[in-house]
Amino acid sequence: MCGLAFINGFAIIGMSKCRENRTFSGLDLDDNLTKRKVEARCGVFVVDLSTGDLVQWVRLEGAVFEMYDVAVIPGVVRPMALGLRQEAIRRTISIGGPVKI
Repeated sequence: MCGLAFINGFAIIGMSKCRENRTFSGLDLDDNLTKRKVEARCGVFVVDLSTGDLVQWVRLEGAVFEMYDVAVIPGVVRPMALGLRQEAIRRTISIGGPVKI
């Protein structure tokens, strides 16, 4: 698990695939996944806390294999990330004086 947030009776859980390095190799998790014949997944999962049911999920594949955290932003319908070199960032985020990018 790589992130956990709660909102309105739901748990929002971030999951990552296992890192392919010596630090995280040989964990019990690897053995459990192998025994169950399943692969680790990267994505976001929504669990109803009153029933324990998985009610929604988004699986991330391709270049994304690791998630660091999840957050709930109440009242926001379509959040987005801005690249540091996009013009929109100048109109959206203000920290100190103007900076030439």
